[in-house]
Amino acid sequence: MNRDEAKTILLLYRPGTADADDPQIARALELARQDPELTRWLVEHCARQETLRAGFRQITAPAGLKEQIISEQAAQEKVIFWRQRAVLAAAAVVAALVVLAPLWFQHRGNEETFAIYRSRMAGVALRGYTMDLATNNPAQVRAYLAQNHAPSDYVLPAPLEKTAVTGCAIEGWQGAKVSMICFHTGKPLPPGQQSDLWLFVIDRSTVKNAPPMGSRQFVQVNKLMTVTWTQGDTLYVLGMEGDEQTLQQYL
Repeated sequence: MNRDEAKTILLLYRPGTADADDPQIARALELARQDPELTRWLVEHCARQETLRAGFRQITAPAGLKEQIISEQAAQEKVIFWRQRAVLAAAAVVAALVVLAPLWFQHRGNEETFAIYRSRMAGVALRGYTMDLATNNPAQVRAYLAQNHAPSDYVLPAPLEKTAVTGCAIEGWQGAKVSMICFHTGKPLPPGQQSDLWLFVIDRSTVKNAPPMGSRQFVQVNKLMTVTWTQGDTLYVLGMEGDEQTLQQYL
């Protein structure tokens, strides 16, 4: 199975359902865990699925339709009549979604919130990635990010400055570049893993509903404990597996 075949199969995948038990989907998901580019595509696909689910939940059935169908079951002709109306109504809803979904997604794309941004970045760290530059030299990390027009003038807390850097990668968000700086706290790591602490840096103006300056927000995102803060025009998200107390040591 190649990357394009996996994408075709994963278009049918709905996170949080039994879809992952399907052998073909399971193979495609396994490939996604090994392929960083496919991983990023899958994270975006799952986010779109969640957005579409939220849209469907907002659709309500016509008022009184259920009661009308139940009360008129004794008259077979009326039952058929109401069933036809229900089918036509459902078909109209589906047709409207097909027509409006692209416009709705475009509109939603401009309104994606900070919470979605934080969740997506945590997913990058948890699901696997490939560093664009592997180095333990912080100056080389900044130079690489600046050369590739990603945020490079970030300010690190003093404890984080003293933490060993292992490299960096450049991620994307709504057309903006996100600098991902990878660290190693010194704890033993599983085979093949180089980092256990990740910092995501982005221009604050590109993330809707970003936290205000002067506050730090600690939030658990799946297995990752994250802390967020704003300094100047820059938004920071720092994450690691652990608890809030452990993460505080790097602030």
